[in-house]
Amino acid sequence: MARLIMKFGGSSVADGTKLRNVGQLAKDLSKDNEIVLVTSALGGVTDDLLECARKSTDGCEIEEIATFIDRLSKKHNLAVMEATNDPQIIKELRETIHKRLSELEKAYIGICYLGELTARSIDRISSYGERLAAPILSGVLRDLGLKSRSYTGGEIGIITTNEYGMARPLKNTYERIAQTLIPLKGIPVVTGFIGEDEKGNITTLGRGGSDFSASIIGAAIDADEIWFWKDTSGVLTTDPRIVPEARNIPAISYREAMEMSYFGAKVLHPRAIEPAISKGIPVRVKCTFDPKDPGTLIVKRGVPKEGVIKAVTLSNNVAFLNISGAGMIGTPGIAARAFTALANAGVNITMISQGSSEANISIVVEENQLDAAEIALRAEFPPEVVRDISHNRNVSVIATVGAGMAGTPGVAGRVFGAMGKAGINVVMISQGSSEHNISFAVSADEAKQAILELHKEFGLDKET
Repeated sequence: MARLIMKFGGSSVADGTKLRNVGQLAKDLSKDNEIVLVTSALGGVTDDLLECARKSTDGCEIEEIATFIDRLSKKHNLAVMEATNDPQIIKELRETIHKRLSELEKAYIGICYLGELTARSIDRISSYGERLAAPILSGVLRDLGLKSRSYTGGEIGIITTNEYGMARPLKNTYERIAQTLIPLKGIPVVTGFIGEDEKGNITTLGRGGSDFSASIIGAAIDADEIWFWKDTSGVLTTDPRIVPEARNIPAISYREAMEMSYFGAKVLHPRAIEPAISKGIPVRVKCTFDPKDPGTLIVKRGVPKEGVIKAVTLSNNVAFLNISGAGMIGTPGIAARAFTALANAGVNITMISQGSSEANISIVVEENQLDAAEIALRAEFPPEVVRDISHNRNVSVIATVGAGMAGTPGVAGRVFGAMGKAGINVVMISQGSSEHNISFAVSADEAKQAILELHKEFGLDKET
């Protein structure tokens, strides 16, 4: 009997009908497997929670908060009625929803009176989506005749740093989770995305947090596989909204998956599979709405694909920064000073390139961090060292990813030859020594065409 951690994203648990579908899916798989479920919030709930929190800082009316809470109540109670039949379970779930929404309303009122929204408050507010969804999904399982109990991340032992919005699990988390969940009794349902710090304050794990939660739990209880249920048929060769012919990739390596997600693929976040990698646990990405599709298997070493490149990704919402000056040539520590200044300003660097002349360093950062990055660099370098710091917001980053690139001659030539034939200007190039990735920046206006050209050049629309 295999032990599976199965995480369901927002589109998979969007409403009561889909929650019932998830419950039935888990019931069918539980006949031959031990299962732990990790759930996201119902569709759109987390965004609504944060929007109401922001409005609450602007001197909002208490009546507006009450109206929002009533809307959330109706949404979740409707999900209960759609997903469950047992009157006793329905009664219990309605009471749980009422209790948690009463807590939430008080939190909003506090924010409203204070006119202040702290990082700690944001984490607490945004946690309610999962804390409302998990009891409902657990109730669905009980309604289907299975044993189940819902837990918050903190309740099962996900103890984290107090870096609100981007918390990381502490070392004792894994031991605590094992003590709480093992031996498995029925099908536990755990809130994704959230944990708590050592003082008991709710924390969130940041982007990809629900996947991260599932991976942490999988590593803690030595799962045989971790399954991420999405609304796509696994990991695709590129964004199907750009290339309708995009295909599923049957198997990829951990490294390939992380490269893809870091450079724009939305299916996984790089942090999400870190705990799985540490234990060598295979990760599978499957489609909730087509459960028989095998999806994509992510393992230590992926299956090589003829044609070298497995996927092409696109990162938007980035900006290009160029640092140049003759005073940089032969001056030790310029790069170190630049990166330290950016780190101290909380700026994440997506891509780096430096010419051999040492007179130029080009970097790509997230667009919303561009102003902070430029201020930090101008404060760090006097004009006699760095003559010019310029930026360009109208850029996108393209990445070609595949383990088969390593040691294969001519891959870069094909990539940039395709760009040249299409008349697309490349403004920056970066390639790591692993040779699993070639990434480059182009004008945002030409990005989609670049994806189309590369997908065609490497035959990614063909059966493997």
